[in-house]
Amino acid sequence: MATLTGLRSRLGDRLVEGPVICAEGYVFELERRGYLQAGAFVPEVVLEHPIQVRLLHEEFVHAGSDVVQAFTYYAHREKLRQIGKDHLLEPLNRQALEIARDVALGSGALLAGGICNSNLFDPVDPATCAQVRAMFDEQVGWAAEAGVDFVIGETFRYLDEALLALAAIRAAELPAVITLNLHGTPRTREDIELPEAMRRLADAGADVVGLNCSRGPATMLPLLPDLVGAVSVPVAALPVPYRTDAAHPNFQALADPNYTGFPAGRPFPTGLDPFTCTRYEVADFTRAAQAAGVRYLGLCCGAGPHHIRSMAEALGRRPPASRYTEDMSRHVYFGSDPALAPAYLEYGRAL
Repeated sequence: MATLTGLRSRLGDRLVEGPVICAEGYVFELERRGYLQAGAFVPEVVLEHPIQVRLLHEEFVHAGSDVVQAFTYYAHREKLRQIGKDHLLEPLNRQALEIARDVALGSGALLAGGICNSNLFDPVDPATCAQVRAMFDEQVGWAAEAGVDFVIGETFRYLDEALLALAAIRAAELPAVITLNLHGTPRTREDIELPEAMRRLADAGADVVGLNCSRGPATMLPLLPDLVGAVSVPVAALPVPYRTDAAHPNFQALADPNYTGFPAGRPFPTGLDPFTCTRYEVADFTRAAQAAGVRYLGLCCGAGPHHIRSMAEALGRRPPASRYTEDMSRHVYFGSDPALAPAYLEYGRAL
């Protein structure tokens, strides 16, 4: 495997040792738990319920994540402006980084800062380009002060916005993981084919390039071999754990005529439960992605700790959570353990 484009780093060392797992999905998981509001999806939970953020970090590490990613997704100036809470920008970012740093130091995991799509970027409007770069600079600056091992720039549909994020990270002299987000066709919003987009990111200094979010395992996996073949840096793949297909390549497009929430018939984002991948489907994806040459693996919106454990076990690992991996031989109805009562063994055979 090629060495990283930047200076030697803890991330680089980990990637030389083997695949790195990065658990994401904090927005969806904390929304499910009742600590974050769907819609704006701003992570005010960092300030309002910091213990819940810490616990989720710990659960993901327990399940096998090599990375603790500070929960600064959608914690940028534009998102906080939209909800009228600009004054929370710096304290929210600094607290998220502090929580993540404490968990990373305690577990030995890598510490990552995070920046993401601005929902403001317009490639034909230089003013928005300057605004977005300034937003990235301030978040990366706080991450650098917190001593992160690297910064993740993710969920970009525009290559040019991803390059702005990369430039901000490189200016801070930090390693960068940059991932693009595809909704429909496998091209950027500028209509650039994915392998070419990956080459441009790698040439600009990204240490890891790849894809995250929107596409599930079934519709992300076919894209990965071409990306691995296009660049000499490690490739990342972090799908959403939902059953997307050729007719519905992203989870925003998944349809259910019986879904009565908003919008009717389109269960994204709060009615996706029937489409959730099992832990076994996640394991299948992990093995296939590794075989394709992917070195940085994870899951995005919708991931739970059980998914991350399955990913780790598919790579041959035994994280602490593997102590509790299912042992169906002891199940009261379906088990085969001789210690089970004979009547129940017979009942199980009859089912």
